[in-house]
Amino acid sequence: MMEQEPLQPAPCGIAIVIVNYRTAGLAVHCVRSLLAERTLVPGLRVVVVDGGSGDGSAEQLQRDLAAPEFRDWVEALPLAINGGFGWANNQAMLRLLNGARPPEYIHLLNPDTEVEPGAVVALHRFLLQHPRAGAVGSQLLEPDGSTTGSAFSFPHLRGEFVRGVQTGFLQRLLRVPPPALEPVEQALEADWVTGASVMFRTLALRQTGLFDDGFFLYHEEVELMWRMRRAGWEIWHEPASRVEHVGGAATGVHSREVSEALAPRKPAYWYESRARYFARSRGMAAAHGAWAMWLVGHLLFRVRRLAGLSSRTKPVMNELADAVQHGLPRRRHRTLGGPPAADAPHGTPPAWMQVR
Repeated sequence: MMEQEPLQPAPCGIAIVIVNYRTAGLAVHCVRSLLAERTLVPGLRVVVVDGGSGDGSAEQLQRDLAAPEFRDWVEALPLAINGGFGWANNQAMLRLLNGARPPEYIHLLNPDTEVEPGAVVALHRFLLQHPRAGAVGSQLLEPDGSTTGSAFSFPHLRGEFVRGVQTGFLQRLLRVPPPALEPVEQALEADWVTGASVMFRTLALRQTGLFDDGFFLYHEEVELMWRMRRAGWEIWHEPASRVEHVGGAATGVHSREVSEALAPRKPAYWYESRARYFARSRGMAAAHGAWAMWLVGHLLFRVRRLAGLSSRTKPVMNELADAVQHGLPRRRHRTLGGPPAADAPHGTPPAWMQVR
């Protein structure tokens, strides 16, 4: 990989990192929505990473972000490989954290987002007022303005059974908290918050490490916030920060054509990431237990569906076969890779590539 020079120092304490993969137009639109934030956050800086798109996105970003309106505060960072969401974010964060004047806060934004005025300021203000908060996330909005899930509970074994069986009755009976918390008007503490718009305190990142580079995509932010909470940091959701999000634009997961009777098929790496999350956070025994709990629940779901008791629930296309093939925890999910320290060198390929 071609070596990149460290990013130049920022004149303020906030840097925004946007990782693009074949959505260059959306990424530029996202940056443009930050123009209003610059008047509220003097010296705000943005780094747009291209994660090895290979489709001309890197060149388009360098060309479009050279426009006068972006000069001196937006920088393009092309990467040679598609190392995944966490790894690409790490490459920008490592350069920022090891620069001459590292930021105190790093705000991660998806390229398919558009921030409302004051969204960045609201996250920054919250971290200033709550010194034990390691991260705070925004309220995501659908394109029609309705709220969508932004604060969540950690996955756990009973929850995997309920996720498999897909019935609210058992969820209430087993007292399993809902995966996504209900939208609120006031800030609340959560297990983890959306990675589509989240601001980290760099002191917390220095203590716990960055994203685990054994993940390709999905669950990496859950695992990072698990580590932060284990280290004593709080994770919060701030609804005053509002960000419109078009989910799945970069991955294409939500755009596949499927039968009306089936929900979209999950990619193999979703199951692998789920298994890795349980293995890294709770150990191999718990990871196997979670997989078994889901399998038992899913088989019960199939029985109920055959009996006509789950007619309103759409099965996920190929879910059982994919879960058996890709979701069974393996030793490498526990041992391979890990989170790089904040002072680690950048450019090292991600650990997940070692098994491809």
